[in-house]
Amino acid sequence: MTDASGAGRRTADELVRLLADDDTAGAEELLAGVTTIRDLVFVGAGLTSIARSEARRLPPAQRAQANTRQLRLGVLRDANREDPEGLRGWLQRAGEEVVLIRTQQSVADRFTG
Repeated sequence: MTDASGAGRRTADELVRLLADDDTAGAEELLAGVTTIRDLVFVGAGLTSIARSEARRLPPAQRAQANTRQLRLGVLRDANREDPEGLRGWLQRAGEEVVLIRTQQSVADRFTG
């Protein structure tokens, strides 16, 4: 992992933690500190990696829905490719997606055992 990708993954993990704790202000402050498009994209790569790996463990219907949401997040990312503020919105939504996946997995786990 390069330094930039490692830093992006750590920021992604922190963003998810803040969102899971319902600390929207903290999440916004964290993202405001990521100033370059390059660094924003590395955070997004970290979030995408987390979401895709964790979605694989969901039941089939929820996994399919998560895949669709990932495609929509890709469209949002592409629409804001040159806009740091728009990319921060994408990261916020991507972090919320990870929180949703974890919530769905928790519910599924309760029903399976």
